[in-house]
Amino acid sequence: MEPTVASLSSAIDATWVMVSAILVILMQVGFALLEAGSTRMKNAGHVAGKTVLTFGICSIAFWALGFGLTFGDGNSFIGLSGFFFDGMQKDAFSAFSAATVPISILFLFQLAFAAVSLAIAWGGFAERAKLSIYFIFSVLFTVLIYPVVGHWVWGGGWLAQLGMQDFAGSTVVHLQGAIVALVATILLKPRIGKYNRDGSSNLIPGHNQVYSVLGVLFLWIGWFGFNAGSTLGSTSGFFGYIAVTTNLATAAGAVAALAISWIVMGKADIPSMLNGVLAALVAITASCAFVDPWAAVVIGAVSGILTFYTSIWFDRMGIDDPVFAFSVHGVAGIWGTLSTGLFATPELAEKVGVGGPGLFYGGGLHQLGVQALGLAGSALYVFIIAFIILYVLKVTIGLRVTEEEEVVGLDLSEHGGYGYPELLQPERVRPAAPTQSSTSHSLT
Repeated sequence: MEPTVASLSSAIDATWVMVSAILVILMQVGFALLEAGSTRMKNAGHVAGKTVLTFGICSIAFWALGFGLTFGDGNSFIGLSGFFFDGMQKDAFSAFSAATVPISILFLFQLAFAAVSLAIAWGGFAERAKLSIYFIFSVLFTVLIYPVVGHWVWGGGWLAQLGMQDFAGSTVVHLQGAIVALVATILLKPRIGKYNRDGSSNLIPGHNQVYSVLGVLFLWIGWFGFNAGSTLGSTSGFFGYIAVTTNLATAAGAVAALAISWIVMGKADIPSMLNGVLAALVAITASCAFVDPWAAVVIGAVSGILTFYTSIWFDRMGIDDPVFAFSVHGVAGIWGTLSTGLFATPELAEKVGVGGPGLFYGGGLHQLGVQALGLAGSALYVFIIAFIILYVLKVTIGLRVTEEEEVVGLDLSEHGGYGYPELLQPERVRPAAPTQSSTSHSLT
């Protein structure tokens, strides 16, 4: 059979989406490095290892129920078809009726997004949650929380019908995960030693800043699949424009966050810069396809400054968020979702086919109102359901390890071994002290 223009175009689109899915899955490496580097050495193996575990659990739960609940044909609240996905049943997913990409590739791409949202949530559990909670909550998040908001916005639900603009998931992916992280930090309470009796905060620094930097770079690269891949095709070339706005916003977030930390603290703080990078990526995720490049720079810079100040504020309020999940993914997710209601251009809104222009482009308050309504409805749903689930787990099996286990570290208490065994176990063999002659010889 001779190839046609349509078949070649479809093959190119499918290849791009598959590559994008791999890039988004690769973001799990970024989360593992970032979170392990931002926490203490005694928990590093646990933090990195649970990333693999929860991605596996999420994959199975999303295949069984999550994909159908999110994108299956149903009603304005939830999808009701396509469960236990067989890799072929595209007729159960009218949300993808316009896509030329095989449904199996679309499944992998959307699975990667659900897994990212779950990975964000774990930031609020860091260094004190039981391993059993990761098993249980991974399933419940993938089936009861993520699919509902996902269906509302992307699966043809009521927010999609209103024209909510969330191109790649500032609300659907990032705000959901951030709200769960916030609920977890509230119910788990602060880590031992984080706060003094007078309410003042103690800094608990991460053990490896290089890991954190590498993690953020992995995430920055993976985000090109996250945002640009959400075109679900490449032959139009629009994915390149989205990559440009994504990169500009991220660069602005990095510079702005480092600058504001330097101004306020008197030193250029690297963790603040890293948070600025991630906050900018989160913010531009909703608006990358709707805004001009100059607006992307503004969106990124504002998000970098917002995450700096809000992380300080939450810490002062007694909320121990070890990786600043809510400041980075929650506050920036809110700002990014609202930003399309301000900066969306008429031409790009028409090109994407969702919603209308923003306030600064003659659209009035309509699109901004839709964005605000979508944020409020999504945040309220996720907070209530997450609180109910985690509260029930807290009063039944318990969320938190014992004080002794937390002091020892989760590597040892949950897994029976250290992530850095050579550094943390007693030294068994000590080298002989150098002699006077060998010392002299080494200096000559």
